[in-house]
Amino acid sequence: MTSAENSTPSRSAILEAHDLENAPEDVGFDELTSFTAALCQTPICLVSIVGDTMQHFIAKQGLDVSGTPRETSFCAHAMLGAGLMVVPDATKDPRFADNPLVTGEPMIRFYAGTPLVTDDGFPLGSLCVIDRVPRAGLTPLQEQGLRVMAAQVMTAMGFRKKTKIQRTNEAVAKQALSETEQKFRILADTMPQMVWSTLPDGHHDYYNARWYEFTGVPEGSTDGEGWNGMFHPDDQDGAWERWRHSLRTGEPYEIEYRLRAADGGYRWTLGRALPIRDAEGRITRWFGTCTDIHEQKLLMEQREMVSQELSHRIKNIFSVINGLIGLSTRVHPQMKGLADELRSRIMSLGKAHDFVRPHSARSRPSATQATLKGLLDKLLSAYQSDPRRILITGRDCRIDDRAATPLALTFHELATNAAKYGALSTLEGRVAIDISESAEDVVIGWSESGGPTIDLAPSVEGFGSKLIELSVSNQLGGRISNTWKPGGLHVVAAIPKSSMSRPTP
Repeated sequence: MTSAENSTPSRSAILEAHDLENAPEDVGFDELTSFTAALCQTPICLVSIVGDTMQHFIAKQGLDVSGTPRETSFCAHAMLGAGLMVVPDATKDPRFADNPLVTGEPMIRFYAGTPLVTDDGFPLGSLCVIDRVPRAGLTPLQEQGLRVMAAQVMTAMGFRKKTKIQRTNEAVAKQALSETEQKFRILADTMPQMVWSTLPDGHHDYYNARWYEFTGVPEGSTDGEGWNGMFHPDDQDGAWERWRHSLRTGEPYEIEYRLRAADGGYRWTLGRALPIRDAEGRITRWFGTCTDIHEQKLLMEQREMVSQELSHRIKNIFSVINGLIGLSTRVHPQMKGLADELRSRIMSLGKAHDFVRPHSARSRPSATQATLKGLLDKLLSAYQSDPRRILITGRDCRIDDRAATPLALTFHELATNAAKYGALSTLEGRVAIDISESAEDVVIGWSESGGPTIDLAPSVEGFGSKLIELSVSNQLGGRISNTWKPGGLHVVAAIPKSSMSRPTP
């Protein structure tokens, strides 16, 4: 064998790759051999593929046998040549004189064969013509025709090789896909969640066993758009709208709805879905889950009811304390001034509590809840006789219940002092509040203008100033500075962002 034949893959593997078993019928080799025999005026024409031990005639004209041993093959010699091999009289050729195909049937005398070689130089066999009488050779036209027909054979073989590779790859890919899908279904059926998938247009085509167990519907009955009928009537429009939005935009799908269970009742469920995209970013499928959250939903509603009840009672405590203070001032009228200030502070705490307490849909205030600007708007609304009197600008930030109380006390004191002695004590006075951020802090500036002219800063620190210092420094861990300018008080409070609100889970 040649070095080409000895290289890997094996000769058998290369021949098998060309899928030559049904070649005569598929590519018209029989017509080709018939035409070639007529062209060369020989009784026999063969397309011979030489294997490890046998040569096989995948197409033949004028011969009944389908192959012979490789050791007697003329084509095994022809395929190794550089061009056309011609044997005018086999009985006089030392290579073939004693060959059984010469001494016996088919009594070969004249042989002419051209190699069948692949693009990468591997010899497959030969296209040959045979005569039972000696001949000087072929005419130039016949030689050219034989080479052209050999090229046709190789073109057809190359096509068959590619076709077989494609079929093999498709079969392997199909089997791999089938195995992957089977593994996915097994995995999906073991999950506690309901799992489903859709085509890119949203057509539902798969649900796992948990879905049918939960809903009790026959398999396949919720394919297509049948799934929406499983929702509570009040939730169907919302679910459809959210799903269409995801299909239109490619955004993840997430919604809570009530899903009909096998017993006919409805249970709260969390529905989620994500798109699967190809290399070009096109959505190829959607995979989603439905998770039963009914117990958690009921527990959250119960907790909300308890929280609202507790908040209501705390608010009542503020009212009771104010009432007790009012009763005390009637007995001790000389304490009325102090009592009024104390009542005012308690009312500011009540406003702060109302701002961050849990709310139902009925009790929730129309203003933005749980933000610094929202708290300031509510606390200072009593002083807003003119929309320009107190101007709040800058960035907003979220606050929680821990920050609301000291913030409410701080700005209530500033507003009260401004109403008594500062900018809010005159009709022309104004207060500007600006909110900004540094790397670590929320910075709040309070600037008064248009109030009484200030000659000197107060020499004695009052209770309100101490309360502000305690609120900002001790409770919020921040820093505060006061600057007394002739035009009014300027206050800057720097409060750590971590003190304004707890991290969102």
